[in-house]
Order: sequence, then structure tokens, then C-alpha cells
Amino acid sequence: MALKQRRPLTPGQRFLIENSHEGLSKDGPESALTGFSHRARGRNCYGRITCRRRGGGHKRLYRTIDFKRDKKEIPATVQKLEYDPNRSARLALLAYADGEKRYILAPNGMKVGDKLISTDKAVTEYPVGLNLSLRHIPPSTFIHNVEMQPGKGAQIARGAGAGVQLMAIENDSATIKLPSGEIRLVHANCRATIGVVGNLDHQNRSLGKAGRNRWLGKRPRQRGVTMNPVDHPMGGGQGKSKGGGGWQHPVSPWGQLAKGYPTRVKSKPSNAFILTRRNGRKVKKV
Repeated sequence: MALKQRRPLTPGQRFLIENSHEGLSKDGPESALTGFSHRARGRNCYGRITCRRRGGGHKRLYRTIDFKRDKKEIPATVQKLEYDPNRSARLALLAYADGEKRYILAPNGMKVGDKLISTDKAVTEYPVGLNLSLRHIPPSTFIHNVEMQPGKGAQIARGAGAGVQLMAIENDSATIKLPSGEIRLVHANCRATIGVVGNLDHQNRSLGKAGRNRWLGKRPRQRGVTMNPVDHPMGGGQGKSKGGGGWQHPVSPWGQLAKGYPTRVKSKPSNAFILTRRNGRKVKKV
């Protein structure tokens, strides 16, 4: 999707650069595929805030998306492309030959009227939107909606413009390169979809005003160096002083380092499947 700018009739439109909705359906979502979504507003199951600066925002109707693509060997037609307020990617409504309809993430290049299928068989052509196991996809192909465990549903490369490159297949392991640069192993029976996620220009948009962030459910953020010492470890000082706020290492209000501190759990089981970290370091196998 392309970007568009408005004639600045108001101050909020002067720096606004938004995604164009050209080619998207103006009808409402498929009612049978929508439902209520609980809005946590940064709270955990006990009602305590665990993620700060979240809350408010516009109401959203959740669209149920088929991340498993388990309706196999039944051809489907792309009925329309839609906007989804819950994610950066666009949605494609598939109408299957048996009458069922499902939402999927719309890959780049997909058009209304395209024919798609999800299969377990080897094929000779790999059109955008084709879903199959990694073992049947040729190396160096860009894919998205990748499963981490067979049958669990897609978890990798679901945001706008995201794409994973399949590096190699060896026995029951597939080597993939993530957008972050991380290289990891997944089972070759995991499913993936050909192509990259659409709406590539999403990262180049400009919100234009602070209120637009509030519409997205993001509350204001106050820097620690502008606070008093009683409120934050980095607070204090006269202005931008080096004796008070700003001279210390960036930390949270409770003193945890904010930069350069590894937060990934060392005993996480999936660590064994990472070959190269996103910082370029190769993982030593014991």
C-alpha cells in the first residue's frame, strides 16, 4: 500500500503521512469472523500494571484469522482485501469452494480474484499466498506466517513487510533467517506461506500529532531525566546537568538497566534452535 499526505488544513495534518486505503474494501468486516477482544490496558491477571503507558484508545472489533491454514486441498478465491485495526498488516477474505470463509494475512502482491490453496503435496509453481510445509519449499524463497511447532499456527513474520528467508533443509530441520538477522532451526513439517506480508510502507508513516498515539491506546511517556531524584534514579540536577539526571546509565524507575542488559532467559528451551543471534554472534553448541 502506498503512503499519502493531506493538504494541511489543520496543524495535525501538517506532518501526517498515513497508509493509503486504496484497493481495500469499504464494506464492514465479515460478521461471522469477528468477536470481542479483551483489552488488558497493561494489566496482568491480578489487575496490576505490568506494561506501562498503555490504556485508552479506540474500540476495536477483533477479526479471527486463520494462522494454521489447515483447510487443505480445497481451492479458495480472494474475495476482498480489508483493513485490520488490530495489526499493521492487511487482511484477505478467502471464500473456499465449499462455502466457508476465512481471513488470512494479505501478502504483498495479492489481488482480489487470486486463487489460493493450502497443500501438503510438492508443487511446481509457488505463487504468492500458497501455503505448504517447509520441506516442500525451495531454498532462498521468502516466506511469512511461519510456524515454530507443527500444527500450532503461525508465529513468525506476521507484521507488515515482514519476511523470512528459507536457507536450507536438512533431514527434519529447516534453517530460516529472520528479519532481525537471527538464523534459527524449525521443524521441516512446520507450515509457511509464500511471499512477504503486504503494506510495506507501514514503517514510513508519520502520525502527525500526539493525539493519534492516544487513539492507538498508547499513553504519554515521561523521560526519567526530567523527573526529580525522588521519582526516578536518573532524575535531578539543574537543567540538563551531568551531575544529576543524565550522567547515570539508563535504568527503569526501579533501577533495572535499560540498555545492554540481556533479558532473554538463558534456560529457554528454544535457545537450542538458534544458530546465530540477531547481533551476529554465533551460538556455541555444548
